[in-house]
Amino acid sequence: MTAQQTADELRAFIAAEFLDGEDASELTDDYDIAASGVIDSLGLVRLVSHIATTYQVPMDGIDIKPENFRTIAAITELIGRHSGSVVA
Repeated sequence: MTAQQTADELRAFIAAEFLDGEDASELTDDYDIAASGVIDSLGLVRLVSHIATTYQVPMDGIDIKPENFRTIAAITELIGRHSGSVVA
């Protein structure tokens, strides 16, 4: 899976799970999903679970720092660092 495919899958997941039918057109790779309130602390737990399940990233391998989950691009980079399934 390429980094762009990963970003697209994450975008679709976030839109479906957290935007509840709202317009997802502003959900670009660099859109700050934390500061905008798209994902709260409970949402972060759901997102981490999705990453662990979908990308086979061990839960203890996921560094839960705000900068790793601020944007889709940052999340994609995190997955790339911990999963052999994402290529640039």
